[in-house]
Amino acid sequence: MARHLVCLSIDFDGITSWVNRGLAGPSGISRGEFGVIGNERILALFDKYQIRATWFIPAQVIETYPEQCKRIHLEGHEIGHHGDAHEAPATLSREHEEAMLVRGKEVIRELTGSYPRGYRSPSWELSYYSVELLVKHGFFYDSSLMGHDYMPYRARQGDVVVRDKVPQFGRASRLIEMPISWARDDAPHFQYLRMPNYVSQGLKRAKDVLENWLDDFRYMVETEEWGVLTYTLHSHVTGQGYCMVMLDKLVQELRNFGAIFVSMDAAAEEFAQRCPP
Repeated sequence: MARHLVCLSIDFDGITSWVNRGLAGPSGISRGEFGVIGNERILALFDKYQIRATWFIPAQVIETYPEQCKRIHLEGHEIGHHGDAHEAPATLSREHEEAMLVRGKEVIRELTGSYPRGYRSPSWELSYYSVELLVKHGFFYDSSLMGHDYMPYRARQGDVVVRDKVPQFGRASRLIEMPISWARDDAPHFQYLRMPNYVSQGLKRAKDVLENWLDDFRYMVETEEWGVLTYTLHSHVTGQGYCMVMLDKLVQELRNFGAIFVSMDAAAEEFAQRCPP
Protein backbone atom coordinates (compact mmCIF):
# COMPACT_ATOMS: atom_id res chain seq x y z
CA MET A 1 0.00 0.00 0.00
CA ALA A 2 1.37 3.40 -0.98
CA ARG A 3 2.34 5.64 1.90
CA HIS A 4 3.81 9.12 1.48
CA LEU A 5 5.04 11.04 4.52
CA VAL A 6 5.62 14.77 4.95
CA CYS A 7 7.81 16.23 7.68
CA LEU A 8 7.34 19.92 8.42
CA SER A 9 10.49 21.00 10.25
CA ILE A 10 11.06 24.40 11.81
CA ASP A 11 14.43 25.93 12.61
CA PHE A 12 13.98 28.37 15.48
CA ASP A 13 17.32 30.19 15.38
CA GLY A 14 16.35 33.24 17.42
CA ILE A 15 19.11 35.82 17.22
CA THR A 16 21.95 33.27 17.00
CA SER A 17 22.19 33.07 13.21
CA TRP A 18 22.35 36.87 12.99
CA VAL A 19 25.02 37.17 15.68
CA ASN A 20 27.07 34.52 13.85
CA ARG A 21 26.90 36.66 10.71
CA GLY A 22 28.24 39.65 12.63
CA LEU A 23 24.82 41.32 12.65
CA ALA A 24 24.52 41.80 16.40
CA GLY A 25 23.16 45.33 16.23
CA PRO A 26 19.53 46.28 16.84
CA SER A 27 18.49 45.63 13.22
CA GLY A 28 19.85 42.10 13.06
CA ILE A 29 18.60 41.27 16.54
CA SER A 30 15.09 42.42 15.63
CA ARG A 31 15.00 40.04 12.66
CA GLY A 32 15.87 37.13 14.91
CA GLU A 33 13.34 38.18 17.53
CA PHE A 34 10.56 37.97 14.96
CA GLY A 35 10.94 34.20 15.22
CA VAL A 36 9.00 34.36 18.48
CA ILE A 37 6.05 35.90 16.62
CA GLY A 38 6.44 33.37 13.82
CA ASN A 39 6.37 30.45 16.25
CA GLU A 40 3.04 31.56 17.65
CA ARG A 41 1.51 31.65 14.18
CA ILE A 42 2.99 28.31 13.13
CA LEU A 43 1.90 26.63 16.35
CA ALA A 44 -1.65 27.88 15.82
CA LEU A 45 -1.72 26.55 12.25
CA PHE A 46 -0.39 23.14 13.31
CA ASP A 47 -2.99 22.99 16.06
CA LYS A 48 -5.69 23.81 13.51
CA TYR A 49 -4.69 20.82 11.35
CA GLN A 50 -3.53 18.57 14.21
CA ILE A 51 -0.01 18.27 12.81
CA ARG A 52 2.93 17.01 14.87
CA ALA A 53 6.12 18.67 13.63
CA THR A 54 9.80 18.93 14.56
CA TRP A 55 11.52 22.07 15.84
CA PHE A 56 15.33 22.28 15.67
CA ILE A 57 16.52 24.77 18.29
CA PRO A 58 20.03 25.86 19.38
CA ALA A 59 20.75 25.54 23.09
CA GLN A 60 21.19 29.29 23.55
CA VAL A 61 17.77 29.91 21.99
CA ILE A 62 16.14 27.46 24.42
CA GLU A 63 17.80 29.32 27.28
CA THR A 64 16.69 32.68 25.86
CA TYR A 65 13.05 31.68 25.28
CA PRO A 66 12.43 28.80 27.73
CA GLU A 67 8.69 29.33 28.06
CA GLN A 68 7.96 29.26 24.34
CA CYS A 69 10.24 26.27 23.82
CA LYS A 70 8.49 24.47 26.66
CA ARG A 71 5.17 25.20 25.00
CA ILE A 72 6.40 23.72 21.72
CA HIS A 73 7.27 20.54 23.60
CA LEU A 74 4.03 20.43 25.60
CA GLU A 75 1.96 20.77 22.43
CA GLY A 76 3.42 17.47 21.27
CA HIS A 77 6.14 18.55 18.87
CA GLU A 78 9.58 17.03 18.70
CA ILE A 79 12.57 19.17 19.63
CA GLY A 80 15.84 18.39 17.85
CA HIS A 81 19.42 19.53 18.38
CA HIS A 82 20.55 22.53 16.32
CA GLY A 83 23.88 23.44 17.86
CA ASP A 84 24.67 25.67 20.79
CA ALA A 85 24.76 29.11 19.20
CA HIS A 86 24.07 28.12 15.57
CA GLU A 87 27.74 27.49 14.86
CA ALA A 88 28.53 25.45 11.73
CA PRO A 89 30.39 22.23 12.69
CA ALA A 90 32.63 22.51 9.62
CA THR A 91 34.20 25.59 11.24
CA LEU A 92 34.93 23.89 14.59
CA SER A 93 37.61 21.64 15.99
CA ARG A 94 36.56 18.10 16.87
CA GLU A 95 36.71 18.95 20.58
CA HIS A 96 34.58 22.07 20.18
CA GLU A 97 32.03 20.24 18.06
CA GLU A 98 31.72 17.46 20.63
CA ALA A 99 31.35 19.94 23.48
CA MET A 100 28.61 21.71 21.52
CA LEU A 101 26.78 18.39 21.01
CA VAL A 102 26.98 17.50 24.70
CA ARG A 103 25.82 20.91 25.88
CA GLY A 104 22.87 20.99 23.48
CA LYS A 105 21.79 17.50 24.52
CA GLU A 106 21.76 18.49 28.18
CA VAL A 107 19.81 21.69 27.57
CA ILE A 108 17.15 19.78 25.62
CA ARG A 109 16.99 17.07 28.30
CA GLU A 110 16.36 19.74 30.93
CA LEU A 111 13.55 21.14 28.80
CA THR A 112 11.82 17.93 27.68
CA GLY A 113 12.97 15.26 30.13
CA SER A 114 14.76 13.23 27.46
CA TYR A 115 17.72 13.56 25.13
CA PRO A 116 17.05 14.62 21.52
CA ARG A 117 16.88 11.88 18.91
CA GLY A 118 17.59 14.12 15.94
CA TYR A 119 20.23 16.62 14.91
CA ARG A 120 20.34 19.27 12.20
CA SER A 121 23.58 21.06 11.47
CA PRO A 122 23.42 24.86 11.48
CA SER A 123 23.96 25.97 7.88
CA TRP A 124 23.83 22.28 6.86
CA GLU A 125 27.63 22.08 7.06
CA LEU A 126 28.78 18.86 8.74
CA SER A 127 32.44 18.37 9.56
CA TYR A 128 34.57 15.31 8.83
CA TYR A 129 33.85 14.19 12.40
CA SER A 130 30.12 14.89 12.64
CA VAL A 131 28.70 11.47 11.77
CA GLU A 132 31.18 9.75 14.09
CA LEU A 133 30.25 12.10 16.96
CA LEU A 134 26.52 11.80 16.36
CA VAL A 135 26.79 8.01 16.50
CA LYS A 136 28.97 8.19 19.62
CA HIS A 137 26.44 10.37 21.41
CA GLY A 138 23.44 8.23 20.58
CA PHE A 139 21.59 10.24 17.96
CA PHE A 140 19.02 8.28 15.98
CA TYR A 141 18.94 10.50 12.91
CA ASP A 142 20.55 13.51 11.26
CA SER A 143 18.92 15.97 8.86
CA SER A 144 21.75 17.87 7.19
CA LEU A 145 22.63 16.06 3.95
CA MET A 146 21.23 15.96 0.44
CA GLY A 147 22.06 12.53 -0.98
CA HIS A 148 18.42 11.78 -1.85
CA ASP A 149 15.14 13.64 -1.91
CA TYR A 150 12.45 11.11 -0.90
CA MET A 151 14.34 8.23 0.70
CA PRO A 152 16.19 8.29 4.03
CA TYR A 153 19.48 6.43 4.09
CA ARG A 154 22.34 5.51 6.43
CA ALA A 155 24.93 8.28 6.73
CA ARG A 156 28.49 7.22 5.89
CA GLN A 157 31.52 7.82 8.05
CA GLY A 158 35.14 7.67 7.02
CA ASP A 159 34.94 9.10 3.49
CA VAL A 160 38.31 10.10 2.04
CA VAL A 161 37.83 12.69 -0.69
CA VAL A 162 40.91 14.45 -2.02
CA ARG A 163 41.15 16.72 -5.04
CA ASP A 164 42.42 14.93 -8.19
CA LYS A 165 42.04 11.46 -6.62
CA VAL A 166 39.31 8.85 -6.87
CA PRO A 167 37.11 9.23 -3.77
CA GLN A 168 37.16 6.45 -1.21
CA PHE A 169 33.73 6.16 0.37
CA GLY A 170 33.48 5.02 3.97
CA ARG A 171 31.05 2.55 5.51
CA ALA A 172 27.43 3.16 6.29
CA SER A 173 26.78 3.97 9.95
CA ARG A 174 23.66 3.24 11.98
CA LEU A 175 22.76 6.96 11.85
CA ILE A 176 19.69 7.53 9.68
CA GLU A 177 19.97 10.48 7.32
CA MET A 178 16.71 12.37 6.75
CA PRO A 179 17.66 14.30 3.60
CA ILE A 180 16.87 17.94 2.98
CA SER A 181 17.24 20.40 0.10
CA TRP A 182 17.81 24.10 -0.34
CA ALA A 183 14.93 23.98 -2.82
CA ARG A 184 12.54 23.06 0.02
CA ASP A 185 14.00 25.58 2.47
CA ASP A 186 12.12 28.84 2.92
CA ALA A 187 15.19 31.02 3.57
CA PRO A 188 16.74 31.11 0.07
CA HIS A 189 13.36 31.87 -1.45
CA PHE A 190 12.12 34.56 0.92
CA GLN A 191 14.89 35.96 3.11
CA TYR A 192 16.61 39.11 1.88
CA LEU A 193 20.12 39.41 3.29
CA ARG A 194 22.72 42.04 2.43
CA MET A 195 26.29 41.32 3.51
CA PRO A 196 29.57 43.10 2.63
CA ASN A 197 30.53 40.49 0.00
CA TYR A 198 27.19 39.20 -1.27
CA VAL A 199 23.44 39.73 -1.39
CA SER A 200 20.85 37.00 -0.94
CA GLN A 201 17.96 38.36 -2.94
CA GLY A 202 15.09 36.31 -1.53
CA LEU A 203 11.68 38.00 -1.71
CA LYS A 204 10.27 35.45 -4.14
CA ARG A 205 6.59 35.18 -5.03
CA ALA A 206 5.04 32.76 -2.55
CA LYS A 207 2.67 31.25 -5.12
CA ASP A 208 5.59 30.17 -7.28
CA VAL A 209 7.35 28.53 -4.35
CA LEU A 210 4.11 26.82 -3.36
CA GLU A 211 3.80 25.26 -6.82
CA ASN A 212 7.39 24.02 -6.69
CA TRP A 213 6.86 22.48 -3.27
CA LEU A 214 3.63 20.78 -4.34
CA ASP A 215 5.24 19.44 -7.51
CA ASP A 216 7.97 17.84 -5.40
CA PHE A 217 5.29 15.90 -3.52
CA ARG A 218 3.41 15.03 -6.72
CA TYR A 219 6.59 13.55 -8.20
CA MET A 220 7.20 11.47 -5.10
CA VAL A 221 3.67 10.05 -5.33
CA GLU A 222 4.18 9.21 -9.01
CA THR A 223 7.56 7.53 -8.60
CA GLU A 224 7.76 6.07 -5.09
CA GLU A 225 5.57 3.57 -3.26
CA TRP A 226 6.90 4.89 0.04
CA GLY A 227 8.80 8.08 0.72
CA VAL A 228 9.41 11.05 2.99
CA LEU A 229 9.47 14.69 1.90
CA THR A 230 10.93 17.20 4.34
CA TYR A 231 10.24 20.94 4.19
CA THR A 232 12.52 23.26 6.18
CA LEU A 233 10.89 26.36 7.59
CA HIS A 234 12.36 29.11 9.74
CA SER A 235 10.08 30.74 12.26
CA HIS A 236 11.34 34.22 11.39
CA VAL A 237 10.79 33.58 7.67
CA THR A 238 7.62 31.52 7.26
CA GLY A 239 6.13 33.41 10.20
CA GLN A 240 5.61 36.38 7.86
CA GLY A 241 1.96 36.86 6.90
CA TYR A 242 2.17 36.04 3.20
CA CYS A 243 4.24 32.94 3.93
CA MET A 244 1.70 31.80 6.52
CA VAL A 245 -0.99 32.01 3.83
CA MET A 246 1.25 29.85 1.62
CA LEU A 247 1.88 27.34 4.44
CA ASP A 248 -1.86 26.98 5.06
CA LYS A 249 -2.44 26.30 1.36
CA LEU A 250 0.49 23.87 1.27
CA VAL A 251 -0.97 21.82 4.12
CA GLN A 252 -4.44 21.78 2.57
CA GLU A 253 -3.18 20.72 -0.85
CA LEU A 254 -0.84 18.07 0.51
CA ARG A 255 -3.68 16.59 2.55
CA ASN A 256 -5.79 16.47 -0.61
CA PHE A 257 -2.97 14.53 -2.31
CA GLY A 258 -2.88 12.01 0.53
CA ALA A 259 0.10 13.26 2.52
CA ILE A 260 0.59 11.85 6.01
CA PHE A 261 2.13 14.47 8.32
CA VAL A 262 4.56 13.09 10.90
CA SER A 263 7.45 14.31 13.02
CA MET A 264 10.94 13.52 11.83
CA ASP A 265 11.63 10.96 14.53
CA ALA A 266 8.44 9.11 13.56
CA ALA A 267 9.47 9.07 9.89
CA ALA A 268 12.95 7.85 10.82
CA GLU A 269 11.38 5.06 12.92
CA GLU A 270 9.26 4.00 9.97
CA PHE A 271 12.31 3.89 7.72
CA ALA A 272 14.24 1.86 10.32
CA GLN A 273 11.46 -0.71 10.40
CA ARG A 274 11.40 -0.95 6.60
CA CYS A 275 15.19 -0.97 6.19
CA PRO A 276 16.94 -2.34 9.30
CA PRO A 277 20.71 -1.82 9.44
